[in-house]
Amino acid sequence: MKALMKTTKSAKPAEVDKKWHLIDADGLVVGRLATIVANILRGKHKPSFTPHVDCGDHVVIVNADKVRFTGRKLQNKIYYKHTGYAGGLKEVTADKILEGRFPERILEKAVERMIPRGPLGRDQMRALHLYNGTDHPHAGQDPKVLDVAAMNRKNKVGA
Repeated sequence: MKALMKTTKSAKPAEVDKKWHLIDADGLVVGRLATIVANILRGKHKPSFTPHVDCGDHVVIVNADKVRFTGRKLQNKIYYKHTGYAGGLKEVTADKILEGRFPERILEKAVERMIPRGPLGRDQMRALHLYNGTDHPHAGQDPKVLDVAAMNRKNKVGA
């Protein structure tokens, strides 16, 4: 009767094989790119996905400062942060962040908010590597290039 039983195999942290992926974010929409990256970081693209184990891959994103928004989000989308003091709510538009010192934070926050909160989510976010230019120091890991633009075209309705 053992042959008729179905068992689910849970991945163990020592058994996880982490790969490296390279994505060029030039001209890609922030939200669409963030969903793909979040799924890769969590490991949901693998058949051995286990929710309580970090089985995701490393993702290197170049040209993170060249992402785009649809509609009027560039001027109308507001990011909030609080200083911790009374009345210390600060707001800044997406346009100002992209023109500022750290434009990669837009993509970082979009992905971070799609990852679970807690110790596992923090471990998964450490596998995200964002760079503004085309250069990155991870050539030694031989990252596989992902064509996200083609993935978006394939998944669009009516295409």
